[in-house]
Amino acid sequence: MNNQEQRSGEDASEVVPPEPEQAEGGAVAVAVPAAEEPDPIDPEPEQDAQGAKRTGLPRLGLVAVIVAAVALSLGLLQDLSSTIAPMFLALNLLIVAYPIFTALRKVGTPKLVAAVVTMLAVFIVLVLGILAIVWSVTQVVTVLSGYSSQFTSMYYSVAEWLAQFGLDQEAMLNALRSISPSNIIDVAGSILSGTSAATGILAVTVVGIVFMTFDLPSVDERLGITQRLHPGLTDSIGAVTVGIRRYWVVTTIFGLIVALINGGVILALGISLPAVWVMLTFITNYIPNIGFVIGLVPPALLALVEKGPVAALIVVIAFCVINFVIQSLIQPKFTGDAVGITPTVSFISLLVWAWVFGALGALIALPATLTVKALLIDPDPRTRWLNAFISNEPRSAAG
Repeated sequence: MNNQEQRSGEDASEVVPPEPEQAEGGAVAVAVPAAEEPDPIDPEPEQDAQGAKRTGLPRLGLVAVIVAAVALSLGLLQDLSSTIAPMFLALNLLIVAYPIFTALRKVGTPKLVAAVVTMLAVFIVLVLGILAIVWSVTQVVTVLSGYSSQFTSMYYSVAEWLAQFGLDQEAMLNALRSISPSNIIDVAGSILSGTSAATGILAVTVVGIVFMTFDLPSVDERLGITQRLHPGLTDSIGAVTVGIRRYWVVTTIFGLIVALINGGVILALGISLPAVWVMLTFITNYIPNIGFVIGLVPPALLALVEKGPVAALIVVIAFCVINFVIQSLIQPKFTGDAVGITPTVSFISLLVWAWVFGALGALIALPATLTVKALLIDPDPRTRWLNAFISNEPRSAAG
């Protein structure tokens, strides 16, 4: 009997056992249907070791698609960096200042007036920050350029001393020239001379702050609608705003504490221009990981030429200990989950966002990482496992 006809007969009525056929000798032969061959056009999905059917792309193909999508997204952000980075900085500043708006609203201030006052507060902070950067960098260039001859004779002496151990003196001199104080001064001067790029960034930031200020009065209403239609998105936006605000506030407070303590060390050693080094340490505190080194090198060099190697060593040791105790041990206890990423992820974030957004990317690296984490990783249960690798507290990430 044809297998296909037998299946159609079974579908049309109750299952009827086949008539046993008489074989020779009176034995009853029962027909056993042949095993069905798999359909080559529509094969069954493969099964994993647990017997579950596996569908979709292979894992390697899925990883390749994700990597390509991330690379394409970062490339697009890099192409639009002159607009996106300043706008994101403006958003950060308004997020930090938003409590001013809510406080004014609680005392009955009209929405428009409260929004304008909040905008003016942001502008004051922005102007003060720009002036502090220009002043501190100018002072560093002026001070170090006055000691260029001392630095030159100093690293020649170091090269001659190292040559006694069999090292190539000419090669060492060429290497030392690449990191000479004159080059440091040139780098600092190029920062000051790059006014056109800085002006463009500042203009976009200012315009972004103005237009975002017009949206402040309707933020609560918009979030209320989003909460009804998509509560998960509203929770993610709330996590972003809380995390960004806590990051900037805590970083500012602890950066000021570190800068003042470092200034006390500079005063105790009698090194020139302690106010400059306090301001430089405070400003570079906003750049994760490498900002500490940028704020350490100029005062250590000045201590070396003014007070000798012992004073320079004291500056290096004191700055390192102060930075480690306050920013690595104490500060994370206050930031909590807002900046709860590992030092390695923090450094990688700095490199990635600096490559995408340029110099401004180093400033907004951690807020950008926190935004990506809160919007794309935390809400999705399928990606929360990434927190075990990027979170500073793996146990909290498991929950």
